[in-house]
Amino acid sequence: MSTTTTIPSLAAGTWAIDAAHSTIGFSVRHLMVSKVRGRFTDFSGSLVVAEDGTASATAEIQVASLTTDNEQRDGHLKTADFFDAEQFPTASFKSTGFRVNGDQFVVVGDFTIRGVTKSVELEVEYLGTNPGMGHGPVAGFEAKTVVNRRDFGITIDMPLADGGAVVGDKITLTLEIEVGLQA
Repeated sequence: MSTTTTIPSLAAGTWAIDAAHSTIGFSVRHLMVSKVRGRFTDFSGSLVVAEDGTASATAEIQVASLTTDNEQRDGHLKTADFFDAEQFPTASFKSTGFRVNGDQFVVVGDFTIRGVTKSVELEVEYLGTNPGMGHGPVAGFEAKTVVNRRDFGITIDMPLADGGAVVGDKITLTLEIEVGLQA
């Protein structure tokens, strides 16, 4: 898919993710009755807008930066049972196209976790731009997608004695991203 959709109000240039004002989070069913939520604290990326308004996006996440606010669980998630952070220290995203979906965008791209790359579609809401606080303009986006952990080689089964599983297969990824135009 080619990158043909333009994003209104964004000047041409490279817009870098401001990690201090952004969140990359996830949630997954636990015991099929509740959700465990987590986030990554170390990530970077950019949105590049060409002179004609077309855009491309990239991001890199340091997997070992994940936190669910539970040290024991976080340690387990970093093992080969789940993310295998030692062997695969980064997850990445590279857009392959943008398209309009009503008043929102869909960003299609290659998402890599544990060395496995799959195409994903992010539903993106453009929140607008702001002149910023003396360091140039900023723009905001919220995005969401659902992936199946098994598609990325996270196949641990933790069945419950009475049926069901400790961890669900569907992972919801949510991004709240602020980007700043680089000089």
